[in-house]
Amino acid sequence: MAQSADTGEEAAVSLYLDPALLERLRREDPMVRLHDGNVADYCKALEGVSHFLYLAWNAGHDRAVSILELEMQAEVDKYVASYWLLRRQLPGRFPAELRRILFERARIDPRLAEGREVLYREASRYAEKFCRRLEHSLRRRAAGTEGEVLTELRRFYRLSNARKQAHIDR
Repeated sequence: MAQSADTGEEAAVSLYLDPALLERLRREDPMVRLHDGNVADYCKALEGVSHFLYLAWNAGHDRAVSILELEMQAEVDKYVASYWLLRRQLPGRFPAELRRILFERARIDPRLAEGREVLYREASRYAEKFCRRLEHSLRRRAAGTEGEVLTELRRFYRLSNARKQAHIDR
């Protein structure tokens, strides 16, 4: 529960993950091995957690959040979390196909999008552009690169929607 400093109003936020999804993830644990058979469920759960944390963080800082911003951040979170997971599972190999899987091959289900397909495409386009640029730092194996990436991710996370878009467009 987060409370606005200005108005004293509270916002209650919760996260629901389908028990069947959680059971599938328990049987095919992506933390042990991320693969074609569990990546969709992994991404659904990760997106839900991303939305929950981003809403909570912004509510705690008394900031409004747009759906575009929420979706864009979730796409970035999915890419970065999956990248680091795959690097841990397959040391020494850069998961070059990851960006293609998350951004180029992903499809929007119009039944679930509720007429917001354009918004989801826009969020994905911005996130893909940001992640493509981030990939350059991730590919470097120089000492300190991980710290650079974390600093950039933290800075990006704290930007408002308009500033995120401007940062990406630069």
